[in-house]
Amino acid sequence: MEEFPEFMKQSVNRIAAVSQATPGVEGYVFDGADGSQMAFWTCSETTPSAPHVHEFDEYMIVVQGCYTLITYTPNMGEERILLKAGEECFIPRGVLHGGEVQAGTRTINAFGGHRANRVERSSNQ
Repeated sequence: MEEFPEFMKQSVNRIAAVSQATPGVEGYVFDGADGSQMAFWTCSETTPSAPHVHEFDEYMIVVQGCYTLITYTPNMGEERILLKAGEECFIPRGVLHGGEVQAGTRTINAFGGHRANRVERSSNQ
């Protein structure tokens, strides 16, 4: 499978560009009853993901392609973790992290809180 199924890519669930840490990424989000979110991202270009911090835990699995997770800690400095298809990672709340993604990479991310906002829809849609 080269892309997520169509039911996972409905326009009403599309993530707004301002909620993306990575340029050239297409994302869709689903909300849990507890305020958590699941996001499905596809990257169209090889690009960096800007360093950022969450107030909640994050889990990521690479479905296709390659993602280099970069974490930044005061005592350890920069740590780079290469994640290929089928590999997963857990990022605890409060950890500064970013990354580098290869074009064609798809990931599924789960967040213990509200991470992404949807594209705003006009009232006549």
